[in-house]
Amino acid sequence: MAKVAFIGLGVMGYPMAGFLKTKGGHDVTVYNRTTAKAEKWADEYGGHVAQTPEQAAEGCDFVLACVGNDDDLRSVTTAENGAFHGLKPGAVFIDHTTASAEVARELYAAAKAKGCGFIDAPVSGGQAGAENGVLTVMCGGDQADFDKAKPIIDCFAKFAGLMGEAGAGQLTKMVNQICIAGLVQGLSEAIHFAKKAELDVPKVIAAIKGGAAQSWQMENRWETMNNGKFDYGFAVDWMRKDLGICLKTANDTGARLPVTALVDQFYAEVQAMGGNRWDTSSLIARLENADKK
Repeated sequence: MAKVAFIGLGVMGYPMAGFLKTKGGHDVTVYNRTTAKAEKWADEYGGHVAQTPEQAAEGCDFVLACVGNDDDLRSVTTAENGAFHGLKPGAVFIDHTTASAEVARELYAAAKAKGCGFIDAPVSGGQAGAENGVLTVMCGGDQADFDKAKPIIDCFAKFAGLMGEAGAGQLTKMVNQICIAGLVQGLSEAIHFAKKAELDVPKVIAAIKGGAAQSWQMENRWETMNNGKFDYGFAVDWMRKDLGICLKTANDTGARLPVTALVDQFYAEVQAMGGNRWDTSSLIARLENADKK
């Protein structure tokens, strides 16, 4: 059993922290900006509530975080009352936020200066993956720190791998989001085309889903997309945040992402339709919306 803190109890962090308690059997302290949510978690799982990230981190062997973006991450780590001020020497900070590789490297250096470890460990699998404890975790950092952290991460992961040095986890997550953007747009166009061609969409999907066109998106989202239901996953606002990180990094590295840039603009159109909180499969909605104009 380890002494563990978890910072950020959103749709991902809440169940992830729960698995640290129920599956890992760890002594868990949580912090959330909305104290009532932290208290609800503690009532449900039997953990402790901290009033600041610094207080949560004090005396812990591992501190985990899952917050919104780079600025949120800095606010709970190196800012006043941030967790880094409470880290004990030898502790490992594990960051599950989808953020930039730059902030990962920045926090890695800050942690090392305190005699601590830092692993950037963004996740894939969505809310369902978090609730079922089967996330994919892409990590960056030192091998020794990863080896210490992996049993903790395994409490809610089906896969956790070290991709390289600090920032490599975030870069791998960018690859993941680039793939998803193209896949969802392709699936949206395919379903839209099938409808316009007056095909039976369920029959079409049944025919092609076992072949080269198969994907997780097709398996899990074609039916809800076909029915115009978009409350089953990762929100458009968050996808645009992630794609913004991808496009900035591409600009910095010289990579060319023409399709990703185009899909990002398509998501902007979905936002303009009021779809900020729709899931990423809502790209099909802009195609259907065009028919109504």
